[in-house]
Amino acid sequence: MIDDRSLNRALLARQHLLARVSLPPLAMVEHLVGMQAQEPQDPYVGLWTRIDGFDPADLGAAVAGRAAVRIALQRSTIHLVTAADCLALRPVLQPVLERQARSMFGKRLVGVDLAELAAATRELVTAEPPAFGRLGTLLQQRWPDRDPTALAMTARALVPLVQLPPRGVWGRGGRALHATVESWLGAPTGGDPAPDRLVLRYLAAFGPATVADVQNWSGLTRLAEVVDRLRPSLRSDRAADGRELLDLPDGPRPDPGTPAPARFLPQYDNVLLGHADRSRIVPPGAAGLFDQQFHWSPLLVDGMLRGVWRRDGGILHVRAPRLSAAERDEVTAAGAALLALLAPDRVPDVRLAPASG
Repeated sequence: MIDDRSLNRALLARQHLLARVSLPPLAMVEHLVGMQAQEPQDPYVGLWTRIDGFDPADLGAAVAGRAAVRIALQRSTIHLVTAADCLALRPVLQPVLERQARSMFGKRLVGVDLAELAAATRELVTAEPPAFGRLGTLLQQRWPDRDPTALAMTARALVPLVQLPPRGVWGRGGRALHATVESWLGAPTGGDPAPDRLVLRYLAAFGPATVADVQNWSGLTRLAEVVDRLRPSLRSDRAADGRELLDLPDGPRPDPGTPAPARFLPQYDNVLLGHADRSRIVPPGAAGLFDQQFHWSPLLVDGMLRGVWRRDGGILHVRAPRLSAAERDEVTAAGAALLALLAPDRVPDVRLAPASG
């Protein structure tokens, strides 16, 4: 049996959140099987909190140089992945994008020939990389009685589209313009669409985990069949509530007493989204830390979601109730280091909300 504390330390170790490591940014991105990137700055914060001596210019150069791309993958959300993973993962996750497009927009596109929609999309983005709204408008010119958002979202599911730099380049900005993977990387997506390898990579970065966990993270379904194929090479344990936990035989499992330093995470980080049951890292009531007025990002203290943060210029606002004095000092020091990344020209100003009982 594995308790939540042990699961927490195993997850943090595999996510490199127990101790920063010296690893090239793209190697870390591949280990994590991509990083959520709806917010262009998020992968930079996520790598900073994991890599010793991380230089955001390195990742920015990789994005500008086509070694890393932003594309819809897991759960049909935008992820930053290496070029190699873009080509390899998109065929595996293609059913996820198509299923979600049908679920959300299928009724609005009844009668539309999807092969024709895909061909029109390729033609349009090849002529001139459009922003997403522009793509919908252009497609609506061919299907004038259809909703442009439904057309564009379904087109993105059918045709692998990458977001072009300077979007996602550190210190720069720009609209999310789209091009096909083939035109940007010079190669089509392809390879084996079977999810076996993806499941093993997930366990290396997120295990031990249940079948439901990997389905929640990826958006894929019917993975029990895949696990049955892989079972001879997997380790099987039980959670305290009886759930079967699958793992790689050599997956690290630190002592549950291993210290876990405070870690500032980006707004969307798969360490918090990678499981159907998040009790190993999200304590009861943690959702109350967030509110609708501002976009707050998560803060881990002793390995658990116990606070949130947001930046306003050179000020880092932190909401983390029920911290000890030592934990508040640790969070303040870690927040000052984060500001050195996000606002290097400002004097660090970390403001913790008053402690509560």
